[in-house]
Amino acid sequence: MREPSTMTMQPTMTKARFGTPLSRVDGPAKVTGQAKYAAEFARADLLHGHVHTARIAKGKIKRIDMARALDVAGVVDVITHENRPHVTWLPIKMKDMVAPPVGSPFRALYGPDIIYSGQPIALVVAESEEIARYASSLLEVEYEWAEFRTDLNEAREDGFSPLIPRVGYHKPKSRGDGEGAFAASPVQVAGEYHLMPEHHNPMEMFASTVFWENDGTITIYDKTQGVKNSHWYVCSALGFDRDKVRVLSPFVGGAFGSGLRPQYQLYLAGLAAKKLERSVRVVMTRQEMFGHGYQPECYQTVKLGAEEDGRLNAIVNSAVTATSSFEHYMETIVNWGALTYRCENAKLDYEIAAIDTFTPCDMRAPGGATGMNLFEIAMDELAYACGIDPLELRLRNYAEREQIKDKPWTSRALRECYEQGARRFGWEKRSHEPRSMRDGRELIGWGMATGVWEAMMGPTSVRAVLSADGSLKVGTATADMGPGTYTMMTQIAAATTGLPVEKITAELGDTELPFSPVEGGSWTAASTGSAVQKACESLLEELFDKARHLDGCPLSGAHHDDIDFADGHIVLKDNPAIGMRFDEILAAAGMDELEVKEMARPGVFNMMKKARNTHSAVFVEVRVDEEVGMARVTRIVDAVAAGRIINPKTARSQILGGCVFAIGMALTEETLADHRIGRFMNHNLAEYHVPVNADVPDIDVIFVEEHDTEVSPIGVKGVGEIGIVGTAAAIANALFHATGKRIRDLPITIDKLMT
Repeated sequence: MREPSTMTMQPTMTKARFGTPLSRVDGPAKVTGQAKYAAEFARADLLHGHVHTARIAKGKIKRIDMARALDVAGVVDVITHENRPHVTWLPIKMKDMVAPPVGSPFRALYGPDIIYSGQPIALVVAESEEIARYASSLLEVEYEWAEFRTDLNEAREDGFSPLIPRVGYHKPKSRGDGEGAFAASPVQVAGEYHLMPEHHNPMEMFASTVFWENDGTITIYDKTQGVKNSHWYVCSALGFDRDKVRVLSPFVGGAFGSGLRPQYQLYLAGLAAKKLERSVRVVMTRQEMFGHGYQPECYQTVKLGAEEDGRLNAIVNSAVTATSSFEHYMETIVNWGALTYRCENAKLDYEIAAIDTFTPCDMRAPGGATGMNLFEIAMDELAYACGIDPLELRLRNYAEREQIKDKPWTSRALRECYEQGARRFGWEKRSHEPRSMRDGRELIGWGMATGVWEAMMGPTSVRAVLSADGSLKVGTATADMGPGTYTMMTQIAAATTGLPVEKITAELGDTELPFSPVEGGSWTAASTGSAVQKACESLLEELFDKARHLDGCPLSGAHHDDIDFADGHIVLKDNPAIGMRFDEILAAAGMDELEVKEMARPGVFNMMKKARNTHSAVFVEVRVDEEVGMARVTRIVDAVAAGRIINPKTARSQILGGCVFAIGMALTEETLADHRIGRFMNHNLAEYHVPVNADVPDIDVIFVEEHDTEVSPIGVKGVGEIGIVGTAAAIANALFHATGKRIRDLPITIDKLMT
């Protein structure tokens, strides 16, 4: 055996511990163009598919004339419902892992029926994208029109309560006598609050590249938040053998809910590859990105009854959101305020109403971003009705236990969020009366709101492999759509093993890696991170066990409590000069590598005993040009309690992103439909207004210290979504403070401020 190392280690490479602001390990690959996305993988024989979409909202296809398109040089095929290859007819086999439990998933090119405007009805396959797109314009389609309904305001009359919940949906639970307590309250606030539909607009459009091999195996590069879900779906729907399909998604250019379910380009690319036995790529256009899942429109009624000192007597909260005509999509909308604030009487009701659009989908903090933001506007109204400072109102109704299920929280530092956020913002300088603060012709408004989101964890497996050169790979099938999953995995592995960051490689986005749920719900750090830590701990245990059984090893008489792991060494705690390098141990044991696989899972029984949530307090300053009604957000302070913060740098970035989402929700983003033709009209980035750099102010993020040993094995709650919850409400409340106009309809655009 080699002579063991007895030198005291000096740090020569990047160290990473929990709480260290580590830069993204994948950053250089992204900024230099080395990172490849779904539509950037190529091969010589690759064909390109372009989607032709329906121009009516409901009806049937009477005829598709493909002659002119097929005559174009370079066109290989035009695939429609009339000539597609066989696919499963069972609706259940079309369901993906996160599909709504009730309904039949959309099946592209399945038959002549049109069920929404923008539905794909043909795929033109050609030798180039340009040829396919041109040929698509030559298709002639004759339709048979049918009556349709796309207006939720009309459809909500036929709303109904979902009977079978989807995963993550929490059925409303009332308590006490909400209506009676409201009627008896000396202070009453009641109103209807409205949120327009919003569409995801990530930088990377949905794309799937399918590489076909001669033996019938396929490799798919897909834009997705879950390669395991895409794999399950394409095999089940198109009949591929599971062991002949591999799905990869090494990088995702934004998704935040839109990539949880497989989108239709994956199905069409797989369908074309199956029919032609060729490699095929299908990329959506920006316009087609408005033809699948979106954040549903919501009408929410809130009635709050209180004593004159602001203490709540009653919460009455009902809402209706849109679903499609073919699936029952639902979100947890009305629970948030009723679980957050102390109140003995709460009546909660939630319904969905079917309209003739594609099925809505999750968008960053689904349900919470809608329901809590609208509820927090009502709380601001109550503060003014009682003549109480909005922050003081929330403190007077502070709940020490979760109110719907009457459970203790695993941890709740919301009071500290209020205190630290208000202090940083300078809230004590705020004058209470609307229109009382100005600078020249600009009205200044200060508003605040509470944020709450779930702290979740799902079962996740991670493989850890230590190689003979002392390098470590940790891998799982999860995705990285932007929050920094590569970096999080690397940092936790480094902190657990003591290896420098440069010695660690994180692998993800591949179905050949161990199981991970879809990336979403702010659970990835808690889930994947816990599994990385567990796998690394098991690896170190095995490595130490092998070391102490080596002849002549200086660690032979040591126990686990006697050693440390640092800089690629196992050393004695009381004498760090004595130890062995990881690579020395493997060499002496005659091993090229050491591999372990571990699964981390939440304790189901413990999860049922306590409530698990992240919390925040958001403070916002706005300025409104009184003459033209132009509103701008000039300052945000967001104080967040989210358990253990693994990486303050990437975590802060997530809160910034959530706040930018909220600016869009509050001021700019809305998908407008012409209900005469049943079609979303502003399906481009020129007319669908997302916040840009000029719209984003200084955002000050405070991570409130919060220790939680129960929420996940590593104490992490997650920060991907809490940044949007409450922030849009704080903006709306600041606008009221600035102008004196209470607007209950989001987004608050210039026309509403000027009316």
